[in-house]
Amino acid sequence: MRLFNRFALTAAACLAATTVSAAEVNVYSARKDHLLKPVLDAFTKETGITVNLLSAEAPQLLERLKSEGKDSPADLFVTTDVVHLHAARVAGILAPVNSPVLTKNIPAQYHDPQGYWFGLSARARVVFYAKDRVKPSELSTYEDLASDKWKGRICVRSSSSTYNQSLLGGLIAVNGPEKAEAWAKGIVANMARKPQGGDTDQIKAVAAGQCDIAIANTYYYGGLQSSAKADERETAAKVGIFFPNQSDRGAHMNVAGAGLTMSAKNKAEAVKLLEFMAGPQAQKLFAEANSEFPVVATAKLSPTVEGWGKFKAETVNVAMLGENAARAVLIFDRVGWR
Repeated sequence: MRLFNRFALTAAACLAATTVSAAEVNVYSARKDHLLKPVLDAFTKETGITVNLLSAEAPQLLERLKSEGKDSPADLFVTTDVVHLHAARVAGILAPVNSPVLTKNIPAQYHDPQGYWFGLSARARVVFYAKDRVKPSELSTYEDLASDKWKGRICVRSSSSTYNQSLLGGLIAVNGPEKAEAWAKGIVANMARKPQGGDTDQIKAVAAGQCDIAIANTYYYGGLQSSAKADERETAAKVGIFFPNQSDRGAHMNVAGAGLTMSAKNKAEAVKLLEFMAGPQAQKLFAEANSEFPVVATAKLSPTVEGWGKFKAETVNVAMLGENAARAVLIFDRVGWR
């Protein structure tokens, strides 16, 4: 696999590179390199197809793809959240893929209904609680987090996080916009501090006593549990994980995923890579590298994730999260969730 530093690779250079060999595929990725490279290396080893990787933040890549248009060398767009995948589709960046392998391996709720993008690994956005101050029996649903009993006790990151936009987008889908806005207003009233930092910071704040519960993605907790740093493992040991809404719809889910670009010059190779990423070897690598849930039902969980126990997941199509993201942002602004 060829790895290009951030934006050092120009579009012209990359396009020229694709003419050297027919067996290549160009990937624009917003995923961390160390999470994606093992999968791409395994793909190249199995197929002989070279992968040219350009990594950057999702908004930068989206703008680059828009400006490059049909001349973009990118064959695949890989990113970390449904909001970005939806934005790419709306911008006309993605092309639909009709693949029996993908539709068979990936559950319907984890891919775009028209095949514009496919979830490749899943994560739940759940509740983390201080084991010495909160009993699991006190927790129940996402909706309950807006109740008065949690006033001044919640840590959560900024509304600019697409993970929070997706969470609220999901609540809009299942409860309607009015109830979703009331919930967001209740969360703001219950915050222990102004939103700051990422998901790991919210979990650490619970362990440090700055708040009693936090809303965060599961893989950040897994990262602390399996950390090489003793203090981070100690932090995780002070915090419990709770999957909300187990008596009704299940825990909120999101995906990291990918889609074929409209500009793809190496379409067959790109689809082959997509199908490989939905296969057993890649699913195992995704699961182990980042404490994520495989989207393929038969794939094995990592020991860390398996330790969290079984839980019920929402079955709402995650495409709804992206479709409701713009409305979620407006709600966040109205209720003062900064």
